Amino acid sequence: MPSITSWMRLEPRSRNAEMSTSLQARVYDPLWLLARQWQLGEFQGEDNGSPIMARWRGEAARLTRYHSGAIAPNTRVDAPSYDASMPLETVVEREKTLPTTQTVLEKLRLAAEAGQHFLRMLEQMREQGTLARDYREAFVRQYPFPELTTAQRAILDVDSLSFFDLMASRVPDGRRLYAEFKSPGGIVIKPTLQIALGDVAEVKETARLWTQWLETLFAEPAAGNPPWLPERMEYAFSVGTRFKDGERVLTAQEYFEGHLDWYAFDANGEVTLGGATDNPSTEVMRTAIPAPVSFRGMPAARFWEFEDAQVDFGSVDAGPTDLLRMLLVEFALAYSNDWFVIPVELNIGSIYQTRSLVITDTFGVRTLIKPASELAEPFSTWRMFQHSPLRGSGAKPASNLFFLPPSLLKCLESRPIEEVLFLRDEMANLAWAIERVVESPAERPLNRFEADLEHKRRSEQESPSQPATISAVQRYRLSTETPDYWVPLLPVRTKDGLRLKRGAVLKTDGLSEPVHAVGRILESGTELSVFEEEVPREGVRVTRSYQFTRWIDGSSHLWIGRRKGAGRGEGSSGLQFDSLLDGEQ
Repeated sequence: MPSITSWMRLEPRSRNAEMSTSLQARVYDPLWLLARQWQLGEFQGEDNGSPIMARWRGEAARLTRYHSGAIAPNTRVDAPSYDASMPLETVVEREKTLPTTQTVLEKLRLAAEAGQHFLRMLEQMREQGTLARDYREAFVRQYPFPELTTAQRAILDVDSLSFFDLMASRVPDGRRLYAEFKSPGGIVIKPTLQIALGDVAEVKETARLWTQWLETLFAEPAAGNPPWLPERMEYAFSVGTRFKDGERVLTAQEYFEGHLDWYAFDANGEVTLGGATDNPSTEVMRTAIPAPVSFRGMPAARFWEFEDAQVDFGSVDAGPTDLLRMLLVEFALAYSNDWFVIPVELNIGSIYQTRSLVITDTFGVRTLIKPASELAEPFSTWRMFQHSPLRGSGAKPASNLFFLPPSLLKCLESRPIEEVLFLRDEMANLAWAIERVVESPAERPLNRFEADLEHKRRSEQESPSQPATISAVQRYRLSTETPDYWVPLLPVRTKDGLRLKRGAVLKTDGLSEPVHAVGRILESGTELSVFEEEVPREGVRVTRSYQFTRWIDGSSHLWIGRRKGAGRGEGSSGLQFDSLLDGEQ
């Protein structure tokens, strides 16, 4: 058995009242202390000096290209330019928000508030004396809200219908105003408005300023491929820039968290975004004084200094297979004082490539520090901060690159205006997309469950059902009823693997009218085919919400973004086919 003093910490102890003997810190067995230092590796590198200056040289290239959507290998595209004047999250997530005249039952509140703001601008011009009279009634009469049909009024919820009836006769329709002012021939003032000849120029100027205000209210996407992939329920895009030795392309295939960082991008050497003619990169050099890396709980450098008691690395419970924990403890206790940090200021939205790092120590010796990828085995396999290649490409990681994306630190997010739960129903052998919340025509979160109950209540008031009678005759039921906001996803085998395609459920009232989705996430106007692995047992929750932030230049940006997270587990719809009921039910 080893002695109890083999790994015990020895400290001087004084039994006298004076502390002079203890402060001397005498060691009666210096050989034992030297042996402990040798076992802990404190003799390694003791003949080197401390670093006092570091000179870093690198190559910096700002992002110049942005490609929206997925991109196939061996593809050459001429991607639009990108100058980091807008956060990358905004560029990726923004979707069409401004209403059009075709969407009669959408964006009613925005259309009313836009028309009200136009009247407010006209009133301000009249108060300043630039308009001869008030043209409020003329614009309300010329650009009214369209009359709703009986079928349209039946499908509207109570709040949206009340809002429409309240605002339809008071303000002009902003959608029709915008369509009129954005005509190919420019802003045209119709003669039916009866604008005075001296006020035509002022009214046109007001229309121009109002159009500019409406177009800059939301961050609208540019024409091109949408970055949102419905089959994956994730965003996909690529960015690129030009270095002296060629173009660099980084691709984000699975972005859905709401925050972008360097680890969300993979190196993509199989595509070209057309950045070969962009501005070349620039050489940068930084000189700084290295500072020792410090963290809470690390061993103190001074003899009489006590470490932070809130962190105890000695109490870390590491088993024989907990390699990462043992490496952490070894680094914290033995090699924590061998690391230094060099502050380097970088520009946002740039990719940096290190050219050289020269360290000058206290003896005046200069040492060139090479990247880990340029060292021999096994040091070249250390790849903690390198961009991985795309899955399946077989390429090597992109070494010696650092990407500082133009991403946000924080933004204001509204409560979800749309929420869809994707879950598995093992009893029915189906997957379901449940529209829990959708955006109402009045742009308010509409609970589909409460709206379904309200719709049934109104239907019963219009046509009350007959009381059920008890009968001994068995009745055949084709299928049970499912709520209108439950959309089935049917498993279909395709050439790309197993997919979950959106289906439709017929109503049980005998009419051949299927139930379709209402919100934008399920994209009722197009075919939706989700990969089977994207809906796990725990389910998926996808939301849409408004986002607002300010960028580094002081500009404000408002857009609608989507988020994906874990669901709420499996569910059961109670769907059954071909059942017999005892008696009248």
